[in-house]
Amino acid sequence: MEVKYKNKSVEVWEISKTNEQPDWVKQAFKENYLSWYGDRLKITMMGIKPNTKRNIAIGLKGVLGTFNSFGSVCFMGDIGDFLDITNGRVISKKYFIKHYYIKIDDE
Repeated sequence: MEVKYKNKSVEVWEISKTNEQPDWVKQAFKENYLSWYGDRLKITMMGIKPNTKRNIAIGLKGVLGTFNSFGSVCFMGDIGDFLDITNGRVISKKYFIKHYYIKIDDE
C-alpha cells in the first residue's frame, strides 16, 4: 500500500501469511528475496524493487556494521510488522501507527 512518511510517498506491506500481497511482494517471494522461517520473514532487501540510493545505504550499513559482503544484507520481520520497501527497512506496527499515515486518493 502507498502511505506517507516524512511527507513523502512510500510503499509498505504489512507482513502476513494471509493478507493481500502486492505484485512486488509476490515477485520477491518467487525470486526468493522473501522467505518464511516459521512465523518470521527473511528479507533480502537488495533484490526487491531495486533502488540504487537505498541499496547503497543498506550495503554500507551491512559492510560497516556486520562486516558482511555487500550484497548479503538480510532483515527479519515478524507477522504484523511492516516492510517499508521505499526506505529499505522493517518497522513495528507501533512505529507505523505513530509515524506513517495512509494517503487519501487526492493527496
